[in-house]
Parts: sequence; structure tokens; C-alpha cells
Amino acid sequence: MNKPLLATCRIGAAALALVVGLSMAQAAQVYVNVAPPDPRVEVVPPPPPGPPMEWRPGYWRWNGAQYVWVPGHYVHPPRMGAHWVPGHWAQGPRGWLWVRGHWA
Repeated sequence: MNKPLLATCRIGAAALALVVGLSMAQAAQVYVNVAPPDPRVEVVPPPPPGPPMEWRPGYWRWNGAQYVWVPGHYVHPPRMGAHWVPGHWAQGPRGWLWVRGHWA
């Protein structure tokens, strides 16, 4: 493949990734007019044997019509020392917005 064509393909791929990323970010912002229920109290089981795992607590997910509970579960951290910052619902002028959890 010649260099100008390769550069054009890379620019096209980067532009596509940007568009897809923006579309996914926009789709992820869901405003709900109804406040979420209080979080459920979960009994956190002991972690499974093996490499260290972190508990990711359950949360209420909006399915387009109602809130549905997603139970907590153990996950492998992406790197040593990482910890999970849980997602949460935040009230704003347009309603309740889901703020996604992330690794810190």
C-alpha cells in the first residue's frame, strides 16, 4: 500500500472512531423523569479464590420504561491498585442522569 493511501485510511479510521465514540457517548446520556428507587442492600459474599477481585455494587438501570436492578458482582481490576468508583444517578434540570462508574 502506498504512503498517501495508508495515511488516508488512517485518517478515515480515526474519523470513524471519533464519530462512533461521540454517538455512543450521546446514547449513554439517558435522562429519566422519575427518581430511582433507593439502592438495595446487598450481602457481599467473600471474594472467590485466585487473583484479587473487587466488588462492583449493584445499581438501578433504566430500561426505557422502568428501573431494573442489576446485582453486584466481583470483577478483576484492570491494573494493580485500581479501584471501582460506582456509577450513580444525579438529578439535573432535565431529570435524572446516569453517571457511569469507572476505574480509578
